[in-house]
Amino acid sequence: MSNREKILSAVRANQPELTALPEIGSLKSLADKANLLTQFTTVATNIGAKVFEVKSLAEVKTIIQNKFGAEKRVVSTIAELSDIADTKEYLGDLPVELADVELAILQSDLAVAENGAVWITEEQMGQRVLPFITQHLAVLVNTKNIVATMHDAYSSISITTQGFGAFVAGPSKTADIEQSLVIGAHGPRSMSLFLFNED
Repeated sequence: MSNREKILSAVRANQPELTALPEIGSLKSLADKANLLTQFTTVATNIGAKVFEVKSLAEVKTIIQNKFGAEKRVVSTIAELSDIADTKEYLGDLPVELADVELAILQSDLAVAENGAVWITEEQMGQRVLPFITQHLAVLVNTKNIVATMHDAYSSISITTQGFGAFVAGPSKTADIEQSLVIGAHGPRSMSLFLFNED
């Protein structure tokens, strides 16, 4: 028997006992279904997002106009916001054409109470770079689409049909350099979440 075979034989003979994997379903107890909206709002606010509960697109438009004004470039992939933003047909073909975007307004069909993240698909982005190149990001979320955990979120995402997508949570920030918190280091400087309830 060669040294190699002796070593491999010793390794095989000294394997630890197998441990059962944890029950993934037990993670759902981290969030009470009745309080998903409250939990999502709390977590999103704690990580730096501004959360607005709205009843209509008119409210969204009013808040955006009061907060951002009209002098900067605002874009959106939501056709109903064409009176306050350049909509999908104005996004251009090249990412560089979005370099001057002050505010991007997008829609998400999935939000996660556990970490305050929203899932945005490529179709909702218009251009993959949009949620990351904009100075400020606003996302509309239907409260019925809030799930408890990332496990729930992944079980409802279909990569084969949706293709590219990203979970986005709060404004971009880093504290890597000298432990100083920098907001907007590699993405939007602010994130606004507009929560509505529409069946």
